[in-house]
This record gives sequence, C-alpha cells and structure tokens, in this order.
Amino acid sequence: MSLPAVPEPKPPLKLEAGCCSLPPWALASQAFQDDPSPIEILGVRQAEAPLFELLDPMEDPDLRREAFHDYMAARFHIDRQAKPKAGGAASNKHYIQFLRGWRLDSNGRSGAVLKGWVESRFGLLATYHSGILTEDPAARMKYLNDKRYAASKRITLQLDLVYSFCQYELARRHPGQRWITLYRGTHDPEEYAVDREGVGDGSLVALNNLSSFTSDPEIAWEFGSSVWEVRVPLPKIVFFGGLLPRNWLESELEYLILGGEYRVKNKRY
Repeated sequence: MSLPAVPEPKPPLKLEAGCCSLPPWALASQAFQDDPSPIEILGVRQAEAPLFELLDPMEDPDLRREAFHDYMAARFHIDRQAKPKAGGAASNKHYIQFLRGWRLDSNGRSGAVLKGWVESRFGLLATYHSGILTEDPAARMKYLNDKRYAASKRITLQLDLVYSFCQYELARRHPGQRWITLYRGTHDPEEYAVDREGVGDGSLVALNNLSSFTSDPEIAWEFGSSVWEVRVPLPKIVFFGGLLPRNWLESELEYLILGGEYRVKNKRY
C-alpha cells in the first residue's frame, strides 16, 4: 500500500527549555506513577499539525510509522533510504542515530545528548553518566562534554517529535490504558533505593532521568542479576522499538522511560 504524500511542515514554534506541561517535581514523584495524567512538550502538536493530520486516518501502525519517518526525512532533510552509520559529521546526525547510539552505550555521547534533552524538556536532571554525577567530578565533566556533541535545536526538535509521536501511538494502540508493565535488569539495586528498608517487593527506587526497560522479562535477566517489574505510566514512555520502521533498530522490545521515583517489584525465577 502506498503512503499519502507527506505534507509540507509548518515552521516550528519557538520552544524554550523546560517546556513540559507538568513541573519536574510532579513528573518525578511516585504519586505520578500511581495516578498519571497526560503530558506534552508544549507547542509541538500545534507546530507539526500536518503530521498528525496525515496519521489520523491510518489504521495500520506499520503505515503510521513509515509515514512518520517519511515526514521526519522531509522535515529535517534526512536520507530516507540510508541506514544510520557510526561516526560521521555531528551536524549530519539525526534521531535514529542517537537512539541506536543509546542502545550501544547509554553512557556515551548519544546517551548524554538524550539525557540532556530530557533535562531541557522535562526538567529531570541526569544522575548517572559513567558515574554518579553528584559524587564523581570526572563523570560530571564527561557528561558535560558528551552532551555538547551534536546537541542542537535541530536534534532537539527531532526528539520532541519522537516523544510526541510516541505518545500519539501509545494512545492509539492502548486506548484507555494508563500504564504498561515493563522490566529492567540491574546489578546494583541498592544504588537506586529511596526507602532502603524495602529493597524487596514494593521497593521505592529513583531512576536516572532516562532509563532502558523491556517488555520481555527474559531479556531483562540478560542485563542484571536482579529484575524489576514496574508499572510504568504511558506518559513517561519516550520511545519504544516498534515506533520506527522495521529493521531500523535491532529490538522492538526496548522502551526508553523518563526517570523519577517508581515503586518496583523484584522478579524471581
């Protein structure tokens, strides 16, 4: 089935740093996990209305994700056919390369750019990047240097659209649903604990401002000696693998989640 022609995007609205519709303290709270409400990056849906008008009549999610990437390719002059490659000029990088870079190393340059974007849009500060940022000066310096790599308004707007499209897709694929159960493997659960007396089921943990989860608990065991089961509010999902055209990322089971406090359960074999 052929896709409709991609509409000409309107000029983007000026978006200032910290333009989430909720304050960071509310978004990061465990109360938000218990009773989530929709959030948005202000101005994106209005500025990019042609995209969502294009998507609305499409019932097939495969068509919608192809149409989204076509729109992004036209909007930001991205080569529609060429798959992302490692390296290359920073000015030529685009959103898929940063998502792939995160998957390879969330403590590398791509990870820092994504964490910096979360700080600017949602006000949630990064807490870890190759070290605890409040305790490790070398880690802080690395984070500051890494997040300047290819950080630009062009990349920021692309990531704004990725989040907005993600929320649009979640609403269409899970109508009326407020949470999804996801899993995360960890080797050091005590490092995340908020109430250290409850490191078993029902522990309250504080996550970095952006963290990887999976919808498959077996995959989570590959990344840690313990696994958390978490009821994640849909508004805190930044990205999931099935959002992009097939074969652009290796896994469709990975989710990127905004940080803050979460009540978690330990999974056991």
